[in-house]
Amino acid sequence: MMKQHNLETQFVVCIKNEGYPASLELRKIYQVIPDARAAEHRLIRVIDESGEDYLYPADYFVPIELPQAVEKAFALAA
Repeated sequence: MMKQHNLETQFVVCIKNEGYPASLELRKIYQVIPDARAAEHRLIRVIDESGEDYLYPADYFVPIELPQAVEKAFALAA
């Protein structure tokens, strides 16, 4: 299960993009935006290829833990 840390950025890998081929790239890492209401509906909010955050089915992603250096690189790119 995905760890819930309010102060830690969470990341997921896209394993399915059915219906969203322009918005989600398979095997790509996406940053998660915490959204408790979305989670209640089995959805996850990620920053997609448009650069905006949108809701997608949670089963399209697998949570991952990144080394701290990688997380810093993502933070700099944001």
